[in-house]
Amino acid sequence: MQTTHFDGVDPTLRAFIDAEIRPQYTTFDAAHGTDHMDSVVRRSLELARLRGVDINVAYAVAAYHDLGLQGPRATHHLLSGQLLRADDRLSQWFDDHQIELMAQAVEDHRASCPHPPRSIYGCIVSEADRDMTPETVVRRCIQYGLGHHPQLSREAHYERVCAHLDEKYSTHGYLKLPLNEGENARKYRELQSLIEQPAALRDLFDRLFAECTQG
Repeated sequence: MQTTHFDGVDPTLRAFIDAEIRPQYTTFDAAHGTDHMDSVVRRSLELARLRGVDINVAYAVAAYHDLGLQGPRATHHLLSGQLLRADDRLSQWFDDHQIELMAQAVEDHRASCPHPPRSIYGCIVSEADRDMTPETVVRRCIQYGLGHHPQLSREAHYERVCAHLDEKYSTHGYLKLPLNEGENARKYRELQSLIEQPAALRDLFDRLFAECTQG
């Protein structure tokens, strides 16, 4: 039998997430759409298996982690936690303690969170939310800028991307990987190396900006 990264997930929970939660991501910007949710789910389940923790809890946390983007981005992690706590439908699969644990994990997923994640589930979703592949990071920066600042010129978009990369991902940036394991850690070092090579970063930006704006 062929295995998938959903192995071990309750099929009724998966059906609920697919029908009721995943479609909400279609209303967000391209950098936080269904592709992003799917990637966070996949990485969360992989990490949950490595750590030997509850697959269904990790799955629900990953699915709900960005729902708060329907409100202000700066506090979306807090709204995501509120939405999870308020969703009575989750009681079909989880008890009150698990739901509170999941809400806290969702609240703790943001890179700029002022405190470390309060549980392993917060560490997992925080790590899973950070695809460190350099091309993916730069593309998402561009997509966010195009979606939220469409009036900017090409050069202004480039300057915004550079400033964001330096502030968040550089060797002195605020992002820290809570688990700092394996492939993510290696890709993070590759991204930091790219940030320190302006010519290579510019070439990558030009290619991805053209792809994001074509048609």
